[in-house]
Amino acid sequence: MAISGFLLAAEHFHSFTIRRLIGVIFGISLVVASACVYNNMLDRGLDQKMARTKNRALVTGEVSASSALVFASALGLSGFVILALTANWRTVAISFIAIFSYVVVYGWAKRNTVHGTLVGAVPGAIPPAAGYVAVSNRFDGGALLLFLILVLWQMAHFYSIAMYRYGDYKSANLPVMPVRYGMAATRFQIMIFIAALMLALACLTAFSYEGYVFLIGSVMLCVYWFVLGVKIMDVPAKSWGKRMFFTSLIVLIGLSVLIPIGSLLA
Repeated sequence: MAISGFLLAAEHFHSFTIRRLIGVIFGISLVVASACVYNNMLDRGLDQKMARTKNRALVTGEVSASSALVFASALGLSGFVILALTANWRTVAISFIAIFSYVVVYGWAKRNTVHGTLVGAVPGAIPPAAGYVAVSNRFDGGALLLFLILVLWQMAHFYSIAMYRYGDYKSANLPVMPVRYGMAATRFQIMIFIAALMLALACLTAFSYEGYVFLIGSVMLCVYWFVLGVKIMDVPAKSWGKRMFFTSLIVLIGLSVLIPIGSLLA
């Protein structure tokens, strides 16, 4: 999605360089990798309680916490340097906000509040906005919409994971939505977020960042996701969450392709 944000801004501002694109790809990838390593280091106690994470290297002891700390710091610093040299300081700043909020703020929130998913969606939604700002050198309506779109997508996506992997989150005593409020409430929330995502996507066209090709394609993807959720509503909750989770990945891939193509055809 960072590349999609970059290409959208490049078309909108008529500014494109291969050097900057490569810098953004590597810089943001390194920052994201750094955040993941920091997160795995801090979460190794939780990870050992969940089936899908209990075999991670930090949990089994194959990699020490001190080694992970050095590696994560090196990744993050390298990413910031590359972004500073190839993009601009605004991109560096929001990338730093992303890594800090993910590791520190989300690290606390997911253990202590049911709203941890929303807190985590904030840093998770920064990469497409960072890609956009790398070209525009400003955080305007386009960057804000890209950020909002990925926040809404993540909420539906991660609530689906929480349903699908309910047992893991229950074992780790994490207060995610289905553990705290049940499966029915989580299903309802997912459907609301998909509907809101459709509106946010339409705003890219309404505010002239995208054309009608993007509008039709993106809305069709969300309608498919929404209709699927209604159609299979009678299946067991975990199976429903699994189907919605995998469909969310298809939607994200589709949007990542539609954003740059739609702007070119606008």
